[in-house]
Amino acid sequence: MPASLLLENTMRHWLVLVVAGAVVACSPRGEPTRADIARLGFDPAELSATTSPADDFFAYVNADWLASNEIPADRSSYGVMQALAETTEAQLRDIVDGLADGEATPGSTAQKLGHLYRAFLDETAIEAAGLEPLADEFARIDALKDHDELIGYLGHALRQGVQVPLDFYIDADATNPDRPLAYFWQSGLGMPDRDYYLADNPRLASVRDEYRAHIEQLFALAGGDGATEAADSIVQLETRLAERHWTRVQNRDRERIYSSQYDLAGAGQLAPGFLWRDFLEAGGFGEPTRFVIAQTDYFETLGTLLRETPMADWRPYLRFKLLKAYAPYLGAAIVAEDFDFQRRTLRGQQEMKPRWKRGIRLLNGALGEMLGERYVEAHFPPESRARVEGIVENLRRAFGQAIDELDWMSAATRKAARDKLSKFNYKIGYPDKWRDYSTLEIRPNDLVGNVQRARAFEHDRQVAKLGKPVDRSEWGMTPQTVNAYYRPTSNEVVFPAAILQPPFFDPSADDAVNYGAIGAVIGHEFSHGFDDQGRKFDGDGRLRDWWTEADAAEYEARAGGLVNQYAAFSPLADTAINGELTLGENIADLAGLTVAYRAHEISRAGQPAPIIADFTAEQRLFIGYARSWRSQYRDELLREILLSDPHAPARYRVMGVLQNVPAFYRAFDVTDASGMYLPPEQRVSIW
Repeated sequence: MPASLLLENTMRHWLVLVVAGAVVACSPRGEPTRADIARLGFDPAELSATTSPADDFFAYVNADWLASNEIPADRSSYGVMQALAETTEAQLRDIVDGLADGEATPGSTAQKLGHLYRAFLDETAIEAAGLEPLADEFARIDALKDHDELIGYLGHALRQGVQVPLDFYIDADATNPDRPLAYFWQSGLGMPDRDYYLADNPRLASVRDEYRAHIEQLFALAGGDGATEAADSIVQLETRLAERHWTRVQNRDRERIYSSQYDLAGAGQLAPGFLWRDFLEAGGFGEPTRFVIAQTDYFETLGTLLRETPMADWRPYLRFKLLKAYAPYLGAAIVAEDFDFQRRTLRGQQEMKPRWKRGIRLLNGALGEMLGERYVEAHFPPESRARVEGIVENLRRAFGQAIDELDWMSAATRKAARDKLSKFNYKIGYPDKWRDYSTLEIRPNDLVGNVQRARAFEHDRQVAKLGKPVDRSEWGMTPQTVNAYYRPTSNEVVFPAAILQPPFFDPSADDAVNYGAIGAVIGHEFSHGFDDQGRKFDGDGRLRDWWTEADAAEYEARAGGLVNQYAAFSPLADTAINGELTLGENIADLAGLTVAYRAHEISRAGQPAPIIADFTAEQRLFIGYARSWRSQYRDELLREILLSDPHAPARYRVMGVLQNVPAFYRAFDVTDASGMYLPPEQRVSIW
């Protein structure tokens, strides 16, 4: 799975300006002029007057902004990423409103986007329909006679976008990156992580009680009998699944997961009692000759668990999962109940997003590239792509220099690392080839049906990749996504258009702040190719050990220092950062900023960097970095991040990185009396 800059909610830059000359003059009073502020890319008045940058750099750059910006009621976090996402949402709304105003040609972009959007906004029709759009699926569940039929239904459910105890994705074969494989993955939990079911923590115990009440209420709203018994049964079943789930740290082991390939016979031996052929046929997978079973321990017991659990328990579980899968598209009472648990209880969000924003989210998921093509036309001029390419190439060059200067790496490993770097592919802004949605039918006044068809379309599109060469032109994010990612099996970095805007990239600002913001993002994604898991793939995307034994041991020792540093941070009184879970992202953050700093030096081409409003280029670069991570969280979301997200919370992506960067110490006079100080022997340097 690709490594992204952010949550999946969960993933996913640029300009090269050569600035020559002397210091830019400030106004006679010493205050920055408007021209200074434009070139700085930030207003110095935003910086804290009471916090020293050497003591707490995140607070120095962001405390005043955080104090004056509350988290909106319809969000569980707020910061630079979320503000940029809101801007993008408004831009997309303008596009869709324009498309929906007139008559559209049947099958056209305007017709499909307009019909889907208007169907979502038509609350009167949705209320009138009630649960009738799901009647056939409920009947199908009720008609399941035995466990053999259950296993077939699980494949069918995936095509409907319904959560069941296993899921899949399609990626290149790590032993042959030109060939796609299906990767089957543990699933089936209604809460974010196994710890929500198993951990001995008072807050999580309370969430478990609220989850049980939520299930009961949802069943009651759907008019089913035995809501209390169903809720108890479902929580017990999911708890049994959670007990078998791998931890998030175990799921980071790409070497183990990507090499766990099976044929049908081998899969049957691994998971006795699970009818793989029936499951694959019902899911439209055909009979693949090879596929990956990721969490082998989980799948070893899945068939037994399925058959030991009575059908009388499976039917309410599947009815609940169907309701959850389509809850956002049903009547107001079900929508409100779904929001109350998913967003308010789990993430602390106080109010539901306006309906138009939820409609835009639906379009992004169902017709993402169709909407993205219109977005690019309106908001991403072609010249932006060329400007970004300049920064990307400077980052590649800087990373190469860093590799050449490593004093702990042998010549053999260095040569292989250089080879991998030379084969990096990058995608900027938008795809060269847009997705074809011509076979997807969108009907007026049929919201649930449209969602079902869109999910089946995407499922079939993914499955159709099997047996064909990998399409390396494909994108894993839409252009309107504020994020970025690295995919190890393609050895590619991808930067969608929506993140190539201020404050990540400001074409009117000086180079330094741009390299601190978007340059660090680019460096971050490059660095995923060399993080603790990405380093296990070669330049062709093949899982292959290209490290000498001594170099690998040294790498792991250095990475271990970073694990210990982050494990010492406790954003909540009872929960620390998981240094092992966040290791890959922490390596990418540290290496990304380090390489961005070097790339900025390359961009100057030997010219002296100007001082602007008394800020040196180095200071501006680090301020640009810290501004790009300004964000705040509700405690409920922060807990979820700490338990299940491979990224550290935003504050620690600044503090944890900068304490290891010598150039930061020089730029802000950090001494052994400063809060940001780490003794040299404790600082981590990998790339």
